[in-house]
Amino acid sequence: MRQLRITNDAAPFEIPDSWSWCKLGEVGYWKAGTTPSRTNKKYYENGTIPWLKTGDLNDGIISNIPEKVTELAMQECGQLKLHQKGCVAIALYGATIGKCGFLDIETTTNQACLVCRANEIIFNRFLFYFLISKNDYFKEVAGGGAQPNISKDIVVKTDIPIPPISEQRRIVSKIEEIFALLEEIETSINS
Repeated sequence: MRQLRITNDAAPFEIPDSWSWCKLGEVGYWKAGTTPSRTNKKYYENGTIPWLKTGDLNDGIISNIPEKVTELAMQECGQLKLHQKGCVAIALYGATIGKCGFLDIETTTNQACLVCRANEIIFNRFLFYFLISKNDYFKEVAGGGAQPNISKDIVVKTDIPIPPISEQRRIVSKIEEIFALLEEIETSINS
C-alpha cells in the first residue's frame, strides 16, 4: 500500500494499527461534469449517453438515468467525461448535497455531480458507503445562500480511515447483509 499522508497525531480518532488515515483526494480520480447548452438541441435530441444529475442520486445503485446526451455533446463540451461502471458519485449542490450513487452503468454528469474512479487503496463499494456516512457532515459544511453547495476541494480534503482491502470487503459485505435483512423485515411488515 502506498504511504498515506495523515500522521496519527493529526488523526480525527483512533483506528486499528493495520488501518491508515488519508484524504479522499488520495483514494481516486475525482471529476465533475458540465451541462451542455440547452439551446443546442443537437446535444440532447436522440441522445444515447446517460447524463447524471443530482436528482438521479439515490444513495443506492444507479442503473437507469432518464436524460441522455449525444455524441456531439461529448465531442464539443470539453468537461463531459464518460465515467465507468463502478465509479461513485456525490451531489455538490442544493437540496441533494451529499446524496450518493454507485454507478452500475457508464455515464457522464452535470457540474453538480462529483465522480470518483477509485484507485488500488480503496474498494469502490467501501468508498460509496463511507460517502453516505458523511452525508450530514457535507450538509453542515455547505456554504452559499439560496442554493447551498460543497466544493470538490471540501470533498477531496475530507479525512477517511482506510483499512486493508480485505477488511474493506468484509465491512461492505456486513453492511449489505444488514441492508438485505432490513429490506426483508420491511417487506414482511408491509405484507
